[in-house]
Amino acid sequence: MLTEELQKEIYFPYPKVREIQTDMISDVYDSIKNKKHIIMHAPTGIGKTIAVLAPALSLAMKNNLTIFFLTSRQTQHRIVVDTLKQIKQKFNIELEAADIIGKKWMCLQNGVEVLATGSFHEYCKAFRDESKCEFFSNTLKPNLQPTVNAKQTIEELKIIGPCHVQEFIEQGRKKTMCPYELAALAAGNAKVVIADYYYIFNSGIRDSFLIKINKKLENMILIVDEAHNLPNRIRELLTQKTSSLIIENAKKEARKYGYDETVENLEIVENALFEICKDIDSEGVVSKNDLVDAVSRSKSYNDITAELLFIGEDIRDKQKKSFVLGVAKFLDAWLGSDIGFGRILSKMIDKKLKVNLAYRCLDPSIAAKEVIYGSYSTVLMSGTLTPTSMYKDILGFNEVVEKEYKSPFPKKNRLNLIIPKTTTKFVERNHKQFEEIAKVCGDVVNLIKGNAAIFFPSYDLMQNIGEYFGKETKKPIFMEKQNMTKQDKELTLNTFKNHKDVKCESSLSLTQLTGAVLLGTSTGSFGEGIDMPNVLKAVIIVGLPLNKPDVEARLLIEYYDDKFGKGFEYGYVLPAITKCLQNAGRCIRSETDKGAIIFLDERYAWRNYYQCFPEDWEIEVDLDYENVLKGFFLG
Repeated sequence: MLTEELQKEIYFPYPKVREIQTDMISDVYDSIKNKKHIIMHAPTGIGKTIAVLAPALSLAMKNNLTIFFLTSRQTQHRIVVDTLKQIKQKFNIELEAADIIGKKWMCLQNGVEVLATGSFHEYCKAFRDESKCEFFSNTLKPNLQPTVNAKQTIEELKIIGPCHVQEFIEQGRKKTMCPYELAALAAGNAKVVIADYYYIFNSGIRDSFLIKINKKLENMILIVDEAHNLPNRIRELLTQKTSSLIIENAKKEARKYGYDETVENLEIVENALFEICKDIDSEGVVSKNDLVDAVSRSKSYNDITAELLFIGEDIRDKQKKSFVLGVAKFLDAWLGSDIGFGRILSKMIDKKLKVNLAYRCLDPSIAAKEVIYGSYSTVLMSGTLTPTSMYKDILGFNEVVEKEYKSPFPKKNRLNLIIPKTTTKFVERNHKQFEEIAKVCGDVVNLIKGNAAIFFPSYDLMQNIGEYFGKETKKPIFMEKQNMTKQDKELTLNTFKNHKDVKCESSLSLTQLTGAVLLGTSTGSFGEGIDMPNVLKAVIIVGLPLNKPDVEARLLIEYYDDKFGKGFEYGYVLPAITKCLQNAGRCIRSETDKGAIIFLDERYAWRNYYQCFPEDWEIEVDLDYENVLKGFFLG
């Protein structure tokens, strides 16, 4: 129970605090008040956004702090903004907020959406420096102070705010101003800033952004939503890549502008790539010196890097992006530390030899520790942040409060079932196995009245099994496709949702079939982040979405074995279980939902996998799945 004093202090806009929220609010309040950090496994349905914001905002107001709410989900941006609007309205307080997404996606210049993020930032800087962007010029003066119109617009937004990012974009379009700069101006006075992870966890972006909005990390409460994604996001942020294809494009670029020496230098780098790949079959580990020595046999490595940087910036000024500059930045990054990084070369022959080289981050704590211990307090939360001890280790927390909250939904409404009947182990993949998996999936969806979703470890498996599955049910099938547009995703999901009560012909069931089936991948658009309350009656997770057993996976396992003695768990098993739990979370989204979550692979019953599930899930293991399902839905 919340104390009467705390209830009066926190900004909770709803009539009643749910029982499940009380512990969470108290834990967050105590952690922030005492400048501690907290990791929270908080399943769907708790109402964790307000349970964190209410105490955090109270303490931010009292101690002159700023809340940075970090999330990669666009839908969550809207939820946070709407929650802040409700707080402002109920408590009649002055509450400013800024909602910011990637600068590229806020830009109103034509054609920038095709640029890679790095290329866009280079283009944007050059465009601004040359005073060619009227959106920027109408927003900020040459001394970077806001124009009169910009000040007026910010005041207007302040009155109607807190504002979603789309409102900044609309105002920018209406008044020919830069939406990003408008949002940044708003962030300067904001009590809450909603942004993507990289605004804080990318050191370069963080430093420039905080200077821009005149805020310091030490005065920030960081709330990291969907924090199970944070380790991989940081790894990607710190990873640098190049390839023979990129170098080929860089050579074409240099020839276009008549930089003959640059072409020669790029050929030296290209030849070095081909040289160090000779002793590697398809993929392998290389050393820093392998590349440096191979380049240096022709010319100084540092001299080539410097020349490519200079020419690359010149080319970037002439066009929106530069491959030459990309190669130069990779060569510069390649000289970085070996600790917490792996250097991986892969090659394939498709008409001609193609070589890829990566300086890949293995240890996200390299970036995370600096942020965590530089902030006032950090709150990490997710519905699949279990075990919390793993995230404590891999993100580099020395001391942290760890909390795991139970699901607020009635246990009787959820069946967690492992069917140890088939497997997607690579060595056992064949058409007979695919056919058997399809049959079990067909049996399940035909027993269930309503919609079901099936998630697979990969697109290839989905397609192979999907061919057989189509013969096992008469229910309409909707399949996720690679590179689907946002509009295609929305159309597919909306059409699927509308089928939940639609009857269809069946010669496979004694009862009339209703609903449809959604096929997707565990790491795809539909496996995480979609919200379908009262839509799904079952989720089937086919196989284990394990990372590809490649060189990177081996390096990650070796690294965490050396550091924690838990390489297999941290580098391989637990990330797969986290993906499964995210998929499973698509089923039960409200207190009235009733559904079955089915794990279809014999490995789920193995001890090293089974023990990774949350304790309160009470998972059944049974081959007689048809009777178990009938008993659950009819009982």
